[in-house]
Amino acid sequence: MNLLEVKSLCKAYGEGETTVNALKDINFSVSKGEFVAIVGESGSGKSTLLNIIGALDTPSSGTVLIDGKDILKMDDEKLTIFRRRNIGFVFQAFNLMPELNVEQNIVLPLLLDSKKPDTAYLEELLTVLGLQERRSHLPRQLSGGQQQRVAIGRAIITHPMLILADEPTGNLDSQNSSEVISLLKTASKRYQQTILMITHNRSIASTADRVFQVSDGVLSDLGGYTE
Repeated sequence: MNLLEVKSLCKAYGEGETTVNALKDINFSVSKGEFVAIVGESGSGKSTLLNIIGALDTPSSGTVLIDGKDILKMDDEKLTIFRRRNIGFVFQAFNLMPELNVEQNIVLPLLLDSKKPDTAYLEELLTVLGLQERRSHLPRQLSGGQQQRVAIGRAIITHPMLILADEPTGNLDSQNSSEVISLLKTASKRYQQTILMITHNRSIASTADRVFQVSDGVLSDLGGYTE
């Protein structure tokens, strides 16, 4: 079953002779529970693609279906609620709230949706993420790797159908990068969450179930990873 379907997606900036085609007729689908990587150089269009799928940007044309729902046809209110409940984001810059501790940062999406955290699930996440002993620490008291684990916890606390990870290891050393990718794979398998990750690091991409490449706004399916 496809959790994500992208059809004839195009994105252009500017008009006339100054037009820049960032995305050119993108078509692909991702199955439920699949861990997919998108590789490409800076400026290739991969971040634009991820932002459109996450409803943080709008395309010039095309369709994005998540669990069969066309997110581009939703009004702002419905889209905001759908995104908050069904899409988790992991950013390169962590984007944690500096005044909140680890536990508070993780449960923040639930509180914004006026929901109470599931205590058992929260404890499970803290254990899986290796943050039990850091639950009361502020972001400034954590290493980069620990901060990214908090960001992953925040992304999956709502049981989202889709997790979008934008260069999640970009600010980490090789050891922490490996740990973060392992945690994302755990989320994919343990919680049956679909993960779409963009990266310029082909070694990291090789850990995914399937790899796409974006070059000059054109997407190609590399299948199982090959050099």
